[in-house]
Amino acid sequence: MMVSPTYLGIDLGTSELKALVLSQSGEVLASAGSPLTVSQPRALWSEQEPSSWTDALVKACRSLQVAHPQGYAAVQGIGLSGQMHGATLLNSKGHVLRPCILWNDTRSAQACAELKTACPDLEKITGNLAMPGFTAPKLAWVRRHEPEVFAQTSKVLLPKDYIRLQLTGEYVSDMSDAAGTLWLAVASRDWSDAMLTATGLTRHHMPRLVEGCAVSGYLTDQAAQLLSLKAGLPVAGGAGDNAASAIGLGAVRAGDGFISLGTSGVIFLTTAAFAPNPANAVHAFCHALPNTWHQMSVMLSAASCLKWVTDLTGSASEAELLKSAAQLTETERANCPLFMPYLSGERTPHNDADASGAFIGLRQSHHAAHLCYSVIEGVSFGLLDGLNALRKAGGTAQELQLVGGGARSTLWAQLLSNVLNVRIATYVVSSVGAALGAARLAQLAVEGSDPSSIARICTQHTVDKLYQPQDSERLALAARYARFAALYPILSATFKASTA
Repeated sequence: MMVSPTYLGIDLGTSELKALVLSQSGEVLASAGSPLTVSQPRALWSEQEPSSWTDALVKACRSLQVAHPQGYAAVQGIGLSGQMHGATLLNSKGHVLRPCILWNDTRSAQACAELKTACPDLEKITGNLAMPGFTAPKLAWVRRHEPEVFAQTSKVLLPKDYIRLQLTGEYVSDMSDAAGTLWLAVASRDWSDAMLTATGLTRHHMPRLVEGCAVSGYLTDQAAQLLSLKAGLPVAGGAGDNAASAIGLGAVRAGDGFISLGTSGVIFLTTAAFAPNPANAVHAFCHALPNTWHQMSVMLSAASCLKWVTDLTGSASEAELLKSAAQLTETERANCPLFMPYLSGERTPHNDADASGAFIGLRQSHHAAHLCYSVIEGVSFGLLDGLNALRKAGGTAQELQLVGGGARSTLWAQLLSNVLNVRIATYVVSSVGAALGAARLAQLAVEGSDPSSIARICTQHTVDKLYQPQDSERLALAARYARFAALYPILSATFKASTA
């Protein structure tokens, strides 16, 4: 029996590697995951052994082969997605020199200021602020603190690109992931010699660049045998995790966007041109498709704030606490305390690691339901801060898709629509969004990436619920947001004193 072509999507996360098999018509035939562990040998450090990524990939692919042997055998292309910003250092023989320094490693904070001094045009070139999460400051740290490792470094790869090396033998990265290194001139989609020089590197240390939907290499005989696939399969350029999620959600046209309401909170907007706003800690990166860019606002604590207040109040579950908050009257909501959602510091728009959480206006009459409402409202206000920062750079959106754990709450979805003044759409989307995007990029690499193919393959999902802004609620929320926005300038000095 003839089986239609299928595509393998691989997403290398921080805690898990996910993989799926996608049919030519866009149906997920099988998915699998393999857990990963993070090492934190010192305060502020976060590392992973690259060998664990390959092991996880083999395990996930074997699970796919068992779950859907026909679909797995019909794979015609492979796409990659992964956690961004990680620094994987290789010597001239392609051997790993040290554990990969991950995106959430913050040891290189001092190096960020030094990079700005070394390259005064940093923000103009990269469209972003220098932050410890990016890759370039990590190499500046290695150069100073591990000079023997730095001297041996021949290539620097992002995590998913190390997997590509194992699959194809090629040193390649894509535009969207490379934009998160601080070495890319994002507007021109090319490495910046000035930024490389600032960290003591040259283009020789960098992988070749391709678009996310282009072929980056072909599966070697050895890798094919390891994964039980056909040798010579094309491997697409792929994407960083957020850009891959956007491909999986069909957010590929200017104005398309989504909110990821997970542990952290992200607003992602697709743009037709490079649209930076580094002054407000907006990320401006290349998208996974040619001649397309995107903006992101990032808040460090989003749905994690809900988990925190659930544990704090001893509530049975987040769902039960949200249910009680949904029963509050309009007057009760108006009298809830304001919540500053900075439990892990904040990125957009304040870029303040010292910012901390706070309830303002607590009374003895307040109970768990009031605190729950305050928390989801405060996170929503933080996302509005981020959306306003995107708008200052020209970003626009009339509708945003809502994904992540917080998307399951109708109360929160409607609140976001009212606060942001945009339509909010929720979808029946699996948890393998970035892997789905990676598989779609593989399909584009094989079948072609002309506009009609992109429109056919990168479709949006069927809407489950659509939330419209409610004018009656928006006025009261606007007044509370004005009070919320006035609090950070007042409290910022207190935040810094508390940290000190």
